[in-house]
Amino acid sequence: MSKTSRSNPSYTGRNEPSGAVARSTPRNTAKRAGAASKDTPSTFNPAEDTHPQTETGPKSTTELKAGLYLVATPIGNLGDLTFRARDVLAKASVIACEDSRVTRRLTQAYGIDVPLISYHEHNADRVRPKIIERLKCGEAVALVSDAGTPLISDPGYKLVTAVIEAGLEVTTLPGASAALCALVLSGLPSDRFLFHGFLPPKSAARRAALAELADLPVSLIFYESPRRLADMLSDVQAVLGERPAAVARELTKMFEELRRGSLGELITHYRENGAPKGEAVVVIGGSDPAGKSQALDLDALLTDALRTQTLRDAVADVAQMTGRPKRQVYNRALSLSAKQP
Repeated sequence: MSKTSRSNPSYTGRNEPSGAVARSTPRNTAKRAGAASKDTPSTFNPAEDTHPQTETGPKSTTELKAGLYLVATPIGNLGDLTFRARDVLAKASVIACEDSRVTRRLTQAYGIDVPLISYHEHNADRVRPKIIERLKCGEAVALVSDAGTPLISDPGYKLVTAVIEAGLEVTTLPGASAALCALVLSGLPSDRFLFHGFLPPKSAARRAALAELADLPVSLIFYESPRRLADMLSDVQAVLGERPAAVARELTKMFEELRRGSLGELITHYRENGAPKGEAVVVIGGSDPAGKSQALDLDALLTDALRTQTLRDAVADVAQMTGRPKRQVYNRALSLSAKQP
């Protein structure tokens, strides 16, 4: 059976929806130097939070240089914001964010009074030149995502590219990342890994994307919505074969969960128990020489069988010979047939 581990690290509120647009005007940076509150944010519960910020942290009185600041934000527990990130957010001329409602919850918790502007995939082409112009005028712009490190599965990289091409300054303030948290908790090899983000929502496109990753001897990290989780895991098993895996959700929150097991065990669990709450991070074990050899043997058997038999008969014979699930053999046969001229 699959194994699950739970912990109760901290209190956090529920995730907020996305899509808000905040309108604001630039403000004098000097007026906001040291604007962050010295008090512990009211949303913290010291009895439940094992990673709280101290009541007073080191706060610089130096003004920020003009440039773009990539600021990592908490992925669930508000106490995970670093002292330096708090300081930069408090002194920035403006904060560019995906969803102003989500970011405002963070800034209010820390007593930060800085204008917010929305920057996301739907308005990036229009807003990007305006941010560049702010930087040219000497402003310090902080870029944040709704949760975690900017540019990881968000449109921020285009802004960074534009800033670099314009010869302007850009720097980063490291912090939380759901992908890395899930990897180190998964129990799977962490020395080599590939972060893929979200796979395509449709099964055919998803399987095509997975086929490109099949032979990589590295741990694979994906983000996935809860309603597609079981189907996504089924496609992973069909294309990559049986592998060890882990599903992480609610990371750093009160109901943090890591469910570990084979792909088959995880599929069974989510089919029987339904979609979990909250976005999931899925970590899949990489390919191994033995598994690759078995895959090659399967391909050879199917290729030979398909020369003289229909797809249905070839799948039935090869499944019987190898003892593999007929569905897995069928999916591989379809892939091989598509490659043939």
